[in-house]
Amino acid sequence: MRDKQKLIQQAMDRAVANKEVAGVNLLVTQDGQETYYAQSGHADIAKDIPMNRDTIVHLYSQSKPVTAAAAMLLMQDGVIDLDEPVENFFEGFKNQTCLIDGQIQKVPDDKKVRIFDLLNMTSGLVYPGINTEAERATSALFIDAVRRLENSYDIADYREMSEDERQKHQMSTLEFADEIGKFPLQFVPGSYFQYGTSADVLGAVIEKATGQKFGDFLKERLFDPLEMKDTAFFVPEEKKSRLSRVYEVHGGEFREFTGDHLIIRNDGNPNAFESGGAGLFSTLDDYSHFGQMLLNNGTYKGKEILTPATVKFMTNASLKEGPQHAFDNWHGLEGHSYRNLMRIMTDPEQALIIGHKGEYGWDGWLGAYFMNDPESRTTMIMLTQMRDYGTGHLTRRIRNIVLS
Repeated sequence: MRDKQKLIQQAMDRAVANKEVAGVNLLVTQDGQETYYAQSGHADIAKDIPMNRDTIVHLYSQSKPVTAAAAMLLMQDGVIDLDEPVENFFEGFKNQTCLIDGQIQKVPDDKKVRIFDLLNMTSGLVYPGINTEAERATSALFIDAVRRLENSYDIADYREMSEDERQKHQMSTLEFADEIGKFPLQFVPGSYFQYGTSADVLGAVIEKATGQKFGDFLKERLFDPLEMKDTAFFVPEEKKSRLSRVYEVHGGEFREFTGDHLIIRNDGNPNAFESGGAGLFSTLDDYSHFGQMLLNNGTYKGKEILTPATVKFMTNASLKEGPQHAFDNWHGLEGHSYRNLMRIMTDPEQALIIGHKGEYGWDGWLGAYFMNDPESRTTMIMLTQMRDYGTGHLTRRIRNIVLS
């Protein structure tokens, strides 16, 4: 009989030895019971700290499913309507323009950005780039926000300030959303799919709708009930020793990466910008609680977080035909669609990995990976911290071991 535990460990050890990842860990649960745990490599090479079970990582885009769940909470409580235009929350989204046939034109009145578009990446909001006016304007905003985050402005006494005082100089979640709404959109909302800042704006909508800081809302409605004790938009000082370093390979050797990518603080310190698309820090066990809640139709240890109908809505839909064609161009996600800030496997026969129809989840820039498979009742969380890793070769190798 195949020894899956041994195969997982061997795959991890090879990836570390080949310098594919510096450190990695994995937790797989089935029907809420742990089936596999493994770790290999380092969270901090210089200090010889292994990648442990309680290592804290930057989730980056694996933050997005949590933000989607937060929106589902407000939807089921009647606080927001997914058809509601974002301009109801932010002045910057009024009188928007978008690119139509290469020209900047006014967004048609019946095509305004809706909350639904934020959840599906069909809003026209983009990440930084150089190819279009939308991408260039977004780049300028990110550069400004990072400068303020890193104190590139001449504030003489900045080093003497408390973190609370420093945050007053940083771009806030609400300011980010209002400013980015003023830029041209990449396309008419609803007509296309493009990965971008939609989840960040969604986090700001949640903050505006609830009157709570986004992080406070998540803590009250998700993290505390789910016993996600190490999940937040920053890492407290007493936990910093558990925060993994971020690595890249340079000249055939691991080198630490220290940049504040996408306005996310590499050092884990508090950030006025609570990014719904990339800002959370978490651990294997914390995120597995979130995954298990969804697999259990919204309930965790007898506490209903989301209703079964809400979980079904969140995890079972797919893009319309037009936007789906754009998502089909995402290499490695053949056989999938996208909805509510997650990939959803719709055609296992077209996928490049073993899986089942209805499986869902997402990954992160540094290699954090989340998968829920309702058919086998399996949650898989894999964490690594390698620049530009996303869903990498090791991720797919381990998936195939687990689900084969």
